[in-house]
Amino acid sequence: MENSGYIALAHQNALWRRLDVAANNIANMNTPGYKAEELMFTEYLTRSLNSDSAFKERIIFPRDIGIARNMSEGAWTATNNQLDVAISGEGFFVVETAAGPMYTRNGHFRLNENGQIVGANGNPVLSTTGEPFFIAPNEAVINISEDGTISTENAVLGRLRVVTFDDTQNMRKEAGSLFYTDQDPQEVATPKVHQGVLEGSNVNAVVEMTQMIEINRSYQNAQKMIEGEHERQRRAMETFRGQI
Repeated sequence: MENSGYIALAHQNALWRRLDVAANNIANMNTPGYKAEELMFTEYLTRSLNSDSAFKERIIFPRDIGIARNMSEGAWTATNNQLDVAISGEGFFVVETAAGPMYTRNGHFRLNENGQIVGANGNPVLSTTGEPFFIAPNEAVINISEDGTISTENAVLGRLRVVTFDDTQNMRKEAGSLFYTDQDPQEVATPKVHQGVLEGSNVNAVVEMTQMIEINRSYQNAQKMIEGEHERQRRAMETFRGQI
């Protein structure tokens, strides 16, 4: 296969990966705290030296250079659930997992069977002292103040740990709106935590659907290029045979 065929196939492969990212964004548009992603790649343009080629100016081997994550704040939804919380501005909640501490913007918390406050995946939510929170069976009222302090009608239990990082783009996405990073967390001195609301996904469904249509159209165009180049090569071979 000549370079033009490899070029078109490389372009199609890049489009498939872009389509996967867009589809994943749409699948998580209702996931609290989810951050939209976009595939980043470089395209190299060159002119064809063959005037008979279908590729007078063509894309040369698109190369993935990583995933860009949109870390902007999602829209809030009031739930009036006393264990639903959202962070205004920068910061992540800290939860304890089997793989160590991980970080999330998903503040959809609940009580497990032991009265422990856990995140959406059942991971214990940690306080500024690194300890989980426990609610006694006889405690019915849970208050979470703007600085993240959790209290009941009987006592103050501690303050939610809210941290941030130097490079949020360098955080690795895990299942369930969790992030992992080797960076050292930095405590947010004055977090702004709001009770009874959830931060939604920041996915723009209209943008993602439009992008999927454009990707599909580009993929079809690349396929036409492959078919056109194959036909050109077939005619060239027939001409060559006729001259033998």
